[in-house]
Amino acid sequence: MSHAPTHVTCSDVSFEWPDGTPVLDGFHWAVGPGRTGLIGLNGCGKSTLLKLVAGELRPTTGQISVAGSIGYLPQDVTLATGARVDEVLGIRATRAALHAIEAGEATEANFAALGDDWDVEERALATLDQLGLAGIDLDRTVGELSGGEGVLLRLAALLLARPDVLLLDEPTNNLDLRARRRLYAAVASWTGVMVLVSHDRELLDRVDQIADLRDGEVRWYGGNFADYEDMLAGEQEAAERMVRVAEGDVQRQKRELAEAQVKLARRKRYGQKMYENKREPKIVMGARKRAAQESAGKHRIMHAEKLTEARERLDQAVEAVRDDAEIRIDLPATQVPPGRRVLTATDLRLAHGAAVAGVWEVRGPERIALVGGNGSGKTTLLRTIAGLVPPTSGEALTHVPTRYLPQRLDVLDDESTVAENVARFAPHATNNVIRARLAHFLFRGARADRAAGTLSGGERFRAALAALLLAEPAPQLLMLDEPTNNLDLASVRQLTDALESYEGALLVASHDVPFLESIGITRWLLLDGELRSTTAEEVRESRWED
Repeated sequence: MSHAPTHVTCSDVSFEWPDGTPVLDGFHWAVGPGRTGLIGLNGCGKSTLLKLVAGELRPTTGQISVAGSIGYLPQDVTLATGARVDEVLGIRATRAALHAIEAGEATEANFAALGDDWDVEERALATLDQLGLAGIDLDRTVGELSGGEGVLLRLAALLLARPDVLLLDEPTNNLDLRARRRLYAAVASWTGVMVLVSHDRELLDRVDQIADLRDGEVRWYGGNFADYEDMLAGEQEAAERMVRVAEGDVQRQKRELAEAQVKLARRKRYGQKMYENKREPKIVMGARKRAAQESAGKHRIMHAEKLTEARERLDQAVEAVRDDAEIRIDLPATQVPPGRRVLTATDLRLAHGAAVAGVWEVRGPERIALVGGNGSGKTTLLRTIAGLVPPTSGEALTHVPTRYLPQRLDVLDDESTVAENVARFAPHATNNVIRARLAHFLFRGARADRAAGTLSGGERFRAALAALLLAEPAPQLLMLDEPTNNLDLASVRQLTDALESYEGALLVASHDVPFLESIGITRWLLLDGELRSTTAEEVRESRWED
């Protein structure tokens, strides 16, 4: 890594997609050494900004300068399945030269290819070990690795290259708890410039500062995500106080304007009466009338201006209060009485080898967390219960209306509007009823008429959740597969709000422990070859994965 000062600077950067949709306009940003957590609502441009800095996109206008080399881990890592591990790590040619020299081929070309990197294999293996990939041979192919291992392998390649600037976009997506813990350690030990986009609270608690991208501008908060939340809460409390003060000022100015108008009306009536009675010379009365009119006009203008200024102050105060609206719904039809059987699985063996031995039952409004390493079969178990995948043997019976929300959110028809998608699940509900219910999921007015294919990640998740929760009959067993993947932090809060109103049984497969703890899990189950009980403490420490 170079010793020159490293930084990223965006100067008056604008970017729009080919269809003319703007993302950034006149954007300014500068990042120096340290770990920066870049957060913001879905669709605000976080991933686009990383792609611009990485050079994968070009700004429409403005300049981006980076002092030093760049390493970039995109949100969706795709690796050629036929590529070898050492090829992905970028050391294949160096290894080949090393092996050739060791075999006696001490040519100038081999020494040039190797350079001073005599310990290339040791460094590569140490980096793989750091990320929990110690068992992976450098000659293996990518096709033999799991999706989570592929992400870690790509990160290992970046760490080996030792870039001055490291850009990470949602790096913990699709990682199990053990892999996340390895990544947390790698982030915590990073000493260069790092910018990471993430919704993972535990990861964001390992950064040095938070950059909040909102309305095309960045606000900086020193410290980690917990510090950011504390500072933001103070800001919002002050902003809400200012709104109350501004609202009071507007009401006072309205009263004073009304009182002034009443007084002016009385003066006008008095002047008219004096004029009609002709108690003073006409010229004097005319002068008084003109003076009164001028005074009344000035008085009216003064109060109107004060009211306008008060309203402007109110508008400014309201803008300072964040509108990360909360979902508030009432779902009594999802209620399941305590003790009622919801699910029964008997001697269930899944398509990919995992098993549920004996009889496993879910009763009443239990909230069950399903945890386990990548590839352990969690998704297969949910899909089997939902009837989408047949078991190898045994059976899974649901005794109540059941809905399943997969990771890919493919329950929505992209060509249909949000309202039309919900109508497919609730065919007997009227359009007015559907729209009233959708308003509780923050799809009000024209937002309900947007095509599902045009929604951001967070909006799409909200629409899919609305379609399932508002379905007929109402689901009394709801199964969610990695629901917080690709959701911004506001959307995760909205999901938590929605699940507070849900009164049925809940089965959630997730690696996001803070989220699971926030939704009131009553039973923790580990799928690791077989299904067995575990504890929240054991999950947090992921002992079962060591």
